[in-house]
Amino acid sequence: MNYILFDDKLSEHLLPFTFTRPASAILVGIWTITEKWEFQLGRSVSFLPYRAYLENKFQAVTGTDNVFINGRVLPDAALTEAVKQLGIGEALVFESVVLAVRSKEMRLQFESDALQLLGYQLRLYEDVVRTIQYPYDIFRMTGEEIKRDFLAITGGRKSLPLDASNRVVNAQDIFLEEGATLTNCILNASSGPIYIAKDAEVMDGAIIRGPFALGEHSTVKMGAKIYGDTSIGPHCKVGGEVSNSVILGYSNKGHDGFMGNSVIGHWCNWGADTNNSNLKNNYETVKLWDYVSGRFRLTGLQFCGLMMGDHSKCGINTMFNTGTVIGVGANIFGAGFPRNFLPSFTWGGAQGFETFKLPKFYQTAEKVMERRGIALDELEKQILSTVYNETAVYRNWENQ
Repeated sequence: MNYILFDDKLSEHLLPFTFTRPASAILVGIWTITEKWEFQLGRSVSFLPYRAYLENKFQAVTGTDNVFINGRVLPDAALTEAVKQLGIGEALVFESVVLAVRSKEMRLQFESDALQLLGYQLRLYEDVVRTIQYPYDIFRMTGEEIKRDFLAITGGRKSLPLDASNRVVNAQDIFLEEGATLTNCILNASSGPIYIAKDAEVMDGAIIRGPFALGEHSTVKMGAKIYGDTSIGPHCKVGGEVSNSVILGYSNKGHDGFMGNSVIGHWCNWGADTNNSNLKNNYETVKLWDYVSGRFRLTGLQFCGLMMGDHSKCGINTMFNTGTVIGVGANIFGAGFPRNFLPSFTWGGAQGFETFKLPKFYQTAEKVMERRGIALDELEKQILSTVYNETAVYRNWENQ
């Protein structure tokens, strides 16, 4: 069987993060959803993104026996077993959401609604299903997912020993992979585990509470204060104060400033002393921009910070309001609070905007990625140029 993680139409609610990746490539916990499924299935998977321009990078491997799995769904042992038990021509559904389909077809011929699965025998799944549907689900679910992933990753294995210079609470729930280094830190795993991946470093004076995960080759800077339910992906630098946030990878928040209840994409950078608000002054429920409806929608959350798409950056002392969404490839700077929704390839801030043109954007992106030993190749440029063109409708200043 070929296992393919597909994006349904509801993955569009996860923009701006699904502008540049399938939903399953999003980090939720220690692992991405893709990595969770590969662990549960015991084999590799391929992809069927909702956005066609992503298919050259995230390709589907198909044959005459294909199992399509919803990439927004977080697996567990029970759900994985139900997927494995599907026969050809059967679909596993929960309420109106398609969880998985086993088919001889090379592609799925429906959007997301189980009612459109004509010709398939529907099997109802009656256990608990965990999905991400909106960007804030990523930080909201990450604490529990760190706990789940920690058990899966560390089960039956032994951590590197902790240096005696560290002050530690609940050491049995702290795990260091090969090459990880921590010295002169305070680590409190009483509320959840702390996982430090291969070749990651936590510098002197850092204070960390679990659940917390630090990805491969990432660094927590000196004196950082990291609260629980936080996951930092690979090749990141993080300093200052961080609470219940997720950085997907290859991004830097290297200086003082507060990041709370936020999700940050790849290749982002926060200037020194940048802060985001995660609570409104009147304590009301936060609204967040939704690309599908084209308007702000209530999240049901009192705490919700910043959603920043890939390749976006901000200058020193930038201030972001509660519930701000920034698209892909934006560069935000200047005094005052910018708007709560900033389209992709925005250049400017509260004093006004212009468009971050692609040639200038590519020059910056090439330099940024080169520092990590990764080239901005033509395939990546094609994806970014498509995002640039598709999001022009939001850059209303271009038509003035």
